[in-house]
Amino acid sequence: MLSGVNAMSPILKLDDDDEDKEMDFELDYQLSLNVDQRFHMMFQKSKELAKMLVKNGHRRPFEIIKRS
Repeated sequence: MLSGVNAMSPILKLDDDDEDKEMDFELDYQLSLNVDQRFHMMFQKSKELAKMLVKNGHRRPFEIIKRS
């Protein structure tokens, strides 16, 4: 377990900015998830992004349009 990580919380707490520790923390967290959890998180974040787009005035999320 990384220093600065509270066992009760999946939040990294550092006194100063440290990009290396932040990246290590994020990678450790992602590696701790199984495939189902990763897909669930991905779909949840996609829905969250779509809701934010609508909330901010975009009627539809970005989509690729096929040109003929």
